[in-house]
Amino acid sequence: MTDFLQVTTTTAEREDAERIAAALVERRLAACAQVLGPVASTYRWKGGVENAVEWLCLIKTEKRLLPRLEEALREIHPYETPEILATAVEAGSGDYLAWLSDALRESPAD
Repeated sequence: MTDFLQVTTTTAEREDAERIAAALVERRLAACAQVLGPVASTYRWKGGVENAVEWLCLIKTEKRLLPRLEEALREIHPYETPEILATAVEAGSGDYLAWLSDALRESPAD
């Protein structure tokens, strides 16, 4: 078990997903974020079944940053109820996990 998480969220527009990814990395709430898509989503919303084309963000962070990351996502996400799902990273390459940790550390200038 590590102290890292992968957080997922989706958006209707690629530009929104890219804006979210950039904002989270800039704020050091994410070490990196990948935008994938388009993906086909089927979900229940307000009593009906909906289908949509969306863009998926895979966000790498640490558990300690999740509350601030969630707050930032709610602030900048265009959805009324954005998907915010955090999955624990059980294991990973030592070099990659060290890089994640370093990328999330505040720089001396911050």
